[in-house]
Amino acid sequence: MTDAGAHMRHLNLDQLRTLVTIADLGTFAAASQALHLAPPTVSLHIRELEQRLGASLLERSSRGAVPTAAGTLLVERGRQLLKDADDAEEQVRRSAHGLAGKVSLATSTGVLVYLLPHVLARLAERAPEIDVEVSILGSIETVARLRAGTLDLGIVALPQPSEPDLVLGPWRRDLMLAFIPPGWEAPEVVTPDWMAARPMVANGSSTLTQKLILGWFARAGLQPRTRIELNYNEAIKSLVSAGYGAAVLPAEWVPEGAPALGPDGMPLAHSPSNMPMQLRPLDPPLPRELALAHRPEGRLDAATRQVLETLRGFASSM
Repeated sequence: MTDAGAHMRHLNLDQLRTLVTIADLGTFAAASQALHLAPPTVSLHIRELEQRLGASLLERSSRGAVPTAAGTLLVERGRQLLKDADDAEEQVRRSAHGLAGKVSLATSTGVLVYLLPHVLARLAERAPEIDVEVSILGSIETVARLRAGTLDLGIVALPQPSEPDLVLGPWRRDLMLAFIPPGWEAPEVVTPDWMAARPMVANGSSTLTQKLILGWFARAGLQPRTRIELNYNEAIKSLVSAGYGAAVLPAEWVPEGAPALGPDGMPLAHSPSNMPMQLRPLDPPLPRELALAHRPEGRLDAATRQVLETLRGFASSM
């Protein structure tokens, strides 16, 4: 590194701000007043800068002070350095208050399609500089990544094994519905017996959703016939719409507490994606519970806590 480079590395930002202020205002006295510094301190700042750089930076006269050629160069570069420093301070300050930062979050496809966009829109209003990186993961893998520290937040299905280093806070409780091809004759309420007698499109065997559904059948002493297993709910709905089979899926777009019926009291006829199919409530009812999974809040950074609070507020407002 050259001598000039070594000197530049040790520039003092307070001294640099003093030089820029003198260049802007024209006198040491005006800079002293603007910066709320004693006159000797202003003089000391310039003297130490000139000694450090080995160059005269200001030409002093009875009319004031103007930058030399070297001083003009330093003032021009100094303005950008001071701006960068101010920006860095502001970014750190906003990050410390949960107004900026990067947060990694994992969830299922259904939550991503129907619920998360509303959460992220609200977050953008409150803290637009928080960048949420979303991964589509199953609940089991989400918990594993949280445990490993490679993920900040997760939206997972319950139940989950107890994890001493993780917090599982209830978030939503969605009813599961029967999704039935449009041409099938279907009862107003679907039972395990009726569904088990028909071909089904189901979630993958590694998902908690499938375990939940199999438990619904098992309590009736039944084993459903599965034609195909997928881990993407929208693909399952597409196959249902095409008549390939029926499915049991959560009504993720229905506000919590609302019935799974239309305003006329009849079962909903279409999914939000406008794919034609019949939707029916289940008997017995089958709720799917979701939780917000994260490390203890004392170990979360401010941005992650901000996202967590936004998620909680969204759940309570539905």
